[in-house]
Amino acid sequence: MTTWLRKVFAVEKPVIGMCHLLALPGDPDFDSVAGMRAVVADARANLRALQAGGVDGVMFSNEFSLPYLTKVECVTVAAMARIIAELFDDISVPFGVNVLWDPYASLDLAVATGAQFVREIFTGVYASDFGLWDTNCGAIVRHQHAIGGEDIRLFFNILPEAAAYLANRDIVSVARSTVFNTGPDALCISGLTAGEETSTATLRQVKDALPAMPLVANTGVHHANVKEQLKIADAAIIGTAFKRGGVFENPVDGDRVRALMDKVEELR
Repeated sequence: MTTWLRKVFAVEKPVIGMCHLLALPGDPDFDSVAGMRAVVADARANLRALQAGGVDGVMFSNEFSLPYLTKVECVTVAAMARIIAELFDDISVPFGVNVLWDPYASLDLAVATGAQFVREIFTGVYASDFGLWDTNCGAIVRHQHAIGGEDIRLFFNILPEAAAYLANRDIVSVARSTVFNTGPDALCISGLTAGEETSTATLRQVKDALPAMPLVANTGVHHANVKEQLKIADAAIIGTAFKRGGVFENPVDGDRVRALMDKVEELR
């Protein structure tokens, strides 16, 4: 089942770099004076640094739309579509989208922009810092097909940041039933927040239980642990470690991207 990763990204153990977007219209931290031009310019600089550093794919996310909504406003999707459209000629690697935290909006944006994959919370019920996440995977997947997005690959985040599964179930049980009942293209395992290391032990548990299912280390992969994590996981999504000083709020540092990707190349 990992063959589709090779087909999309053209490498083993692909690394997807996060292109975190500044706060957007409607967000509490949106800079209405600098406006959308500044958001686009920041995204372009980050995208170019990620690609110049050698990432295998990028994912656009409204990471600074804090505090997040589980049902986003239309302006968020519209703003993200504008940004990606303006950057389209600069994108040279496969790209995905993640509208935090709304799977319907993520799929809508993916179809509108031609994104090849989406990362979201598609299954389960969680108690989170942003309220109760109550998903409906059957309805979401039907929406995907209704809007012509059946070829979009779905990255299921089954251990999301800042949240706990409400049922008393271990992660291996959650992973096995998710795969059986919903047919994800990949499973993502996360740490507590963006930049927090994904548990290597948890990655190993899920991989041992489901060896054929593509497994993604979703947060906290960095220069010191990338080889250990990618010996287990089939891919990694990296944001914070690529930023100046390894600080979440900072812009992407091309030298840090290149240094980390050099370690990935050694592993490959």
